[in-house]
Amino acid sequence: MERAKVHYEVFVRKTVNAGWTLEMATESRNQAIAVAEELIAERRVASARVTKETMDLETNEFQTVVIQSLGLPDKAKAKPAPERTDPLCVTPQDLYTVHARERIGRLLDTWLTRHKATPFELLHRADLVEKLEASGVELQHAIQKIAVPEAQARGLSVHEIMRTFQGLVERAIQRLMADTRRGDLPDVDKEGFAAAAERVAQQPERAYLLGAGVAASIAPARDWSDKVSRLLDLADAAPVAGPPRGLALQVIEQPLAEILGSSAGLEGLIGRDLDLGVRLAAMTRLAAHDAVEALIRVEPSVAKIMPELSEPAQRLARWLATEDFRAVRSAITRRVLKELNGVRRLKPADAAGEIDLLRGLAMALTAAAGELIPLDDVHEAFVARSRMLVTSEFVEAYLGKNQASSAEAEALMWLVENVIGAANKRQGVRWLSAIVHSLAFEKDIRNAEASAAQRLLTLAKLHRQVGRAGLAAEDVAPLQMKLGDLGGLVEADAKVTATLARANAPLTQRLTLLLKLACGEAAPPGPAGDRAKVEALKLMRMDETREELARSPERMTEVRNLFQAAGVAA
Repeated sequence: MERAKVHYEVFVRKTVNAGWTLEMATESRNQAIAVAEELIAERRVASARVTKETMDLETNEFQTVVIQSLGLPDKAKAKPAPERTDPLCVTPQDLYTVHARERIGRLLDTWLTRHKATPFELLHRADLVEKLEASGVELQHAIQKIAVPEAQARGLSVHEIMRTFQGLVERAIQRLMADTRRGDLPDVDKEGFAAAAERVAQQPERAYLLGAGVAASIAPARDWSDKVSRLLDLADAAPVAGPPRGLALQVIEQPLAEILGSSAGLEGLIGRDLDLGVRLAAMTRLAAHDAVEALIRVEPSVAKIMPELSEPAQRLARWLATEDFRAVRSAITRRVLKELNGVRRLKPADAAGEIDLLRGLAMALTAAAGELIPLDDVHEAFVARSRMLVTSEFVEAYLGKNQASSAEAEALMWLVENVIGAANKRQGVRWLSAIVHSLAFEKDIRNAEASAAQRLLTLAKLHRQVGRAGLAAEDVAPLQMKLGDLGGLVEADAKVTATLARANAPLTQRLTLLLKLACGEAAPPGPAGDRAKVEALKLMRMDETREELARSPERMTEVRNLFQAAGVAA
């Protein structure tokens, strides 16, 4: 038996720095090479390469071999910069940088979640520092966890690195405690946030000072949602313009980003116990508020998958729609794309719902792409996610058991329409082709309880969907031919054309119904349409038919349009 199927793909890139994109796929090696050489000769692309794709029929896995490369070569990769051997953090101020706060968040994630706090708050609140010190081992374990890999990377002893970090932490704690005791940290609730921002805007430690005021202001929050509301209250009270406003919003942005970057904070804002798909939809609605709201008004499929946001979340979404918290918005969309590129199912218990959700997410993120994230990144993420939808595991879960073959074919057609990427389309159409060419599908479509007219409509719909699903021509033709042949069998079994031609109904009505069969609207193109076309021409030549059409100009126009759609001159 044949163990493998082979085809050839042509990949091109417009410039040396651009990514590779699929230009065509074919079963002809010579055709693939000729197309690549023609593209290079006409200077339509910078580079082209031809690959041989061999699929193992048992495992459905592809093995790729590059058989020809043309055009400009790949740019040489830059040599990595020499690794730094100096400590990452030297002064207490270094602990307040974005990267340091991210590291603190990972090292103390459990403790911070338990106390409903962010790294930003830990660095600006003396009471949280006292609780951390009182815990005994949490801080020591965090220092040890970071000291071991740092020591290995820098060729130093773990003890030496731990001593360095312990000294740094002690100096940072002493500074915060001393500033708190002296009353040097602003009380933004008493003084007013705008006034405090304007007062400290010219001081060297302005971000640290105002950050302490913000952390103290949100400390009484009951939960994460309340914390976000308090931060937005401060944003509403920020100075109206100038450097003080920039400082104020920059400080607020730090805890906001940390809350939305943590699982606990995000769940507290958009809801708990949500599956990954609903969570990503809510995050998309947060980050691309204006684009998603516009889509919801005109596109039911987007409205169907988008969860309602809580009042604090809606308020945050309106703020994120401005330019003030652009970094937060970008961070959310990058996290959405990261999850889409991951391996976790969006809706583990609902495969059909996962397809609908992915379709709505694709529309929303595509509408929001450009300013937030590159459109190419969105495309690549959905190509990666589509790859999961055509695996045997997902398809089996999607189709379920004890489903009629005709229903399976319609479900797989919906799957093929909603995946992107040439390879994913090909894999999806293989699943569909296996069903359509099966004996079970033929028996189902010929012996179903539904009327012959309804079965012909189903085949006609599948025929049209195959044609507009973005499939390769070599995949489309065999499927459409098979659907047309099955339509011919269904029509012949029920003698649909002959019955319509001799029905006890007005001539123009019979003519219209036959033409709908002939043009592919009520039956797939093929034998059924051909027989209907013959009978329609017979009816059209009758004097009675022409006289009846002459009395009804509207029906005459309809018949003329149907004849044109059927490719026949009336």
